[in-house]
Amino acid sequence: MSDKYERLLEQLVRSEGWVTATELADQLGVTTRSVRSYVTAAKAAAYPLQIITASTSGYRLNREAYATFISGERAKDSDFDTPRDRVHHLVRRLTEAKQGLDVHALAESLFVSESTIESDLRKVKALGEDAGVSLSRQGSIVRLTGSESDHRRLLSKLFHSESAQGFLELENVQREFGSDRLGLFKTDLIAMLDDQGYFVNEYGVNSVLLHVAIAVDRVVRDPVPSPPSVTVDAAHEPVTAGLAALISSHFDVHLGDVDLEYLAKLLTTRVITPGQGQPVHQVIENYVDADNLELVRSVVAQVTEEYLLDLNDEAFMVRLALHLGNLVARAHDNTFSRNPLVRSIKTSYPMIYDVAVFIASQIQRAKSITMNDDEISYIALHLGSFLERQSRREERVTVAIVCPGYYDMHTILRERIESELGDELSVEVVVTRVDTDWLDFSTDLVLTTFLGKSVGDNVVVIQPFLTDGDIDNIRRAISTVRRHRRRARIKDDLLLYFSDGLFLRNETAASEVDMIRKLGNLMVARGIIDESYVEGAVERELMSSTAFTDTIAVPHAMVMTATKTSIAIAVNETPMQWGDNRVNVIAFIAFSSSGRRSFQEVFDQFVEVFADRGDVHELIKRSTDFGTFIEQLVQVIER
Repeated sequence: MSDKYERLLEQLVRSEGWVTATELADQLGVTTRSVRSYVTAAKAAAYPLQIITASTSGYRLNREAYATFISGERAKDSDFDTPRDRVHHLVRRLTEAKQGLDVHALAESLFVSESTIESDLRKVKALGEDAGVSLSRQGSIVRLTGSESDHRRLLSKLFHSESAQGFLELENVQREFGSDRLGLFKTDLIAMLDDQGYFVNEYGVNSVLLHVAIAVDRVVRDPVPSPPSVTVDAAHEPVTAGLAALISSHFDVHLGDVDLEYLAKLLTTRVITPGQGQPVHQVIENYVDADNLELVRSVVAQVTEEYLLDLNDEAFMVRLALHLGNLVARAHDNTFSRNPLVRSIKTSYPMIYDVAVFIASQIQRAKSITMNDDEISYIALHLGSFLERQSRREERVTVAIVCPGYYDMHTILRERIESELGDELSVEVVVTRVDTDWLDFSTDLVLTTFLGKSVGDNVVVIQPFLTDGDIDNIRRAISTVRRHRRRARIKDDLLLYFSDGLFLRNETAASEVDMIRKLGNLMVARGIIDESYVEGAVERELMSSTAFTDTIAVPHAMVMTATKTSIAIAVNETPMQWGDNRVNVIAFIAFSSSGRRSFQEVFDQFVEVFADRGDVHELIKRSTDFGTFIEQLVQVIER
């Protein structure tokens, strides 16, 4: 039961507001009755803390109480009540016991039955096999067999698997290895790398620190470990030397050359990139592999051709080429760098993520490697940061300020507004009269220091002397204007992409590929796409799931060869498994080459329209046929 209610808690952690039992049942793939059982079990486990609030609106996590509950659970150093706790404990003990452990003694020491230990050992065996370690048995004695490197990989995998949100928390590592020194070590390590002129990937640092903790712990227990030898580029010798000095000073342990080389390689391929503070030409001369840079330039040209995105910037391509070098090294070692932002990037920036998938596919073919979602998301971060620096995608919102004249109060107010929000808005007019006709304003927003009669939804009341609350209210209004702008721009075009013959209701499929082919065949039959486009969509799906939110998947190919831009859609009351998600809406999008310029906006906003779970469930419930689907879609877009 603990594993099940933990899955429920993970869903509530992801949700900002109320979540109904039906929505939770869909996400967990269970009945609403089971959801109520999980809620009861979670409440009982956390009592007297009230971690979940229930109402007619559904369930909501009390985050402060939940944080206290989690902290309390982690503090139970010798409490192994849950299967996860016991498996964690068994792995640690088995990796430390070369002669093995007795099953009877294990059951007795953990105060559980031998059948429970046998069940836990099956989970240990599955974890071990993924890391290259096997669980062997002779009578009642069980042991883990494998190389030192395999044992360390298993310990690393165990920690990462326990991080539901993707972040490897440093305090967990410190607590497990009984050391409070990793925090200070991390501070000094980052300072050392910064002094040596490296960019530091903060998302990857804690993973390397875990390997440092494992290495130190195992060397203390067994002074002669034998992880495989690795070769570190001579250019990274200062990193190796600095690492050795820091480990010695912080942990009073002297690691051997093999351990230091391994840790240095982890740093140089997962965490650091050279060239901080250096001009581009020096970075190219000193650090960039010429073949990698040439490949990046070729891929950028293809992105420009396929997506009409101008990425032809030397600094951007050099940074991506440096990243490519580390990425290929990780791929060859099959040690990908985890990225805790995968989910948020896919949900918030689907177009950028999709371009990253295209870039990843070209790199995979050229380098004969494979990538996972984590690595694709790092490419998306490179893209997103460049595009953000290049230009703001949305123009500033126009505003009028209404502030009755009293000395220069209106001037001071305007200066303060422009100082705080000048990058987001443009002040078109300042009105100092109280007898204002509110219908005369043509600006997006009206900011007024007094509330007139019959004001519209675009009016924001503010104080004559601007407060922090006023600034927050204006920002929210700007966000609403931008959302309405975006949706208004795509509404008419988006509706043109649907047709009655491309609409399915409650359509079942055995798998994601099966559903893609069902929807794709509808377009093939109408001459919109050919079979190669369908296979291209399957290939794209196998690279990275197109379930960009909890409710919708958007399969598509990475080429724009359709005769016209169209969307074949399945709207299902019962969700189907799609990657790690369970989705109710599957929209197969086919873009034509003439639709390239609208690709970015349509793709992003289509996903945004279906991002609100409440809106989607209402749409699903009311869309009994194509006509009602279009009616409901218009209502969702216009909200």
